[in-house]
Amino acid sequence: MSVDATKQELTALLAPHHQEHILRFWDLLNPGERQELAAQVRNINWARISQWGAKAASGGKLDIPFDQLQPAPYQPLRAESPKEITLQKASIAHGETLLRAGKVATFTVAGGQGTRLGYDAPKGTFPVTPIRQKSLFQVFAEGIARNQDRYQTIIPWYIMTSTINDDATRAFFSEHNYFGLDPANIMFFAQGTLPALDLQGKALLATRSSLALSPNGHGGSFVALRDSGALADMAARGVTALSYWQVDNPMVHVIDPLFIGMHDLTQSDMSSRALIKREPLEKLGHFCLLNNRLIIVEYSDMPDDLLYQKDDKGRLLYRAGSPAIHVLSRQFVERLTNGELDFQPHRAFKKIPYVNDAGEIVNPSEPNAIKLEFFLFDALPLAQHPLVLEGDRDEQFAPVKNASGDDSPQSCRDAMLKRAASWLGQAGVPFPTDGDGKPAAVVELSPRSFVDAKDVQSAKSRLPAFQPGEMYYID
Repeated sequence: MSVDATKQELTALLAPHHQEHILRFWDLLNPGERQELAAQVRNINWARISQWGAKAASGGKLDIPFDQLQPAPYQPLRAESPKEITLQKASIAHGETLLRAGKVATFTVAGGQGTRLGYDAPKGTFPVTPIRQKSLFQVFAEGIARNQDRYQTIIPWYIMTSTINDDATRAFFSEHNYFGLDPANIMFFAQGTLPALDLQGKALLATRSSLALSPNGHGGSFVALRDSGALADMAARGVTALSYWQVDNPMVHVIDPLFIGMHDLTQSDMSSRALIKREPLEKLGHFCLLNNRLIIVEYSDMPDDLLYQKDDKGRLLYRAGSPAIHVLSRQFVERLTNGELDFQPHRAFKKIPYVNDAGEIVNPSEPNAIKLEFFLFDALPLAQHPLVLEGDRDEQFAPVKNASGDDSPQSCRDAMLKRAASWLGQAGVPFPTDGDGKPAAVVELSPRSFVDAKDVQSAKSRLPAFQPGEMYYID
């Protein structure tokens, strides 16, 4: 196809959606640059992008009739009734059976960089543990290895990267010899992208020959699982359940027999852990019911009167918050992606460099662009029998998001230490504390040997006598 014919073809794709400005430097590009831009333009559904962009630019949000909203019920962390106790015992046993049968895989979404941490690399490579400074990826890998030993099974690991960090992530694993895991059981794949739009809904250029593309959010993982061949790989292995978490939470139980077993016993398509919110403004999405369907409403979207509303016991009415820990049924993901998945994206305002009409790169000082993202939890209303199970914050949640303060590397290491001291205490191992009851020594328990308090109990005879002010790494 000639240069002019290609330009006419691309213009015909863009003009009906008022995006033909993307080609304004076409005549100045060399053949390779034209090929790059043409491939990007052809690969995008411009009708949808323009529709989403117009809605985002006009201030549109997902319409939620808050007067019809109700708090979602959840299974309590500590079983009290005979029925709850029976279900939990059966769930643990069933989860362990599924693990031994090779029915469970793990899935980490790891498309982000460590920008907010002041760290210019994939977030999963960030050093997080208190003594050995193990990376997030190493913590997860060692936890998977320990569970493989415990259940005498293979637990495949699917890792969704992004176009920004895919090469670096693969290189990091190769450099560290996959942390002792068999690379045949680890699969990397990059999530999709969407064009960034200006505040009028027009697509931005990153260079004269390339669109400004951004990862399409963790909700893009469904299609990415299908398109990468990960779903087919799971089916070939006989995997039926997928343990899902985000890369910034090293405290997550990568394998949780109770959660996995309850998910399967209740025939849930998609199950979620919930944390009880510490206070109304805590930045966790809320588990809610709308028209008898489970949804998550973002903290930023909830009206104040609902945020602060209390029940008859004085607790927050909307108290179940989402830490983004799920179990997904493989067949549910297959059904969702059997065709084109019709999710509506969420918008975020970002500072995104772009090329202006003079062909110059502009680095904005204020948010200048709309980033469109899909959220994983938007699948919940489509799920049959969705389960919400309360989780223990001190056991499973200490994300690394900010350079300092809450959800920082230091707060995460403090939480790791607190959990390790708790496990030691449960095993009857004395651990020194200060006047406020906080740990007075530093201990790091390697996930390669310790994934829960039961592992500490089993290793009790080989543990040292812990002394105040000392540091202990235990493998």
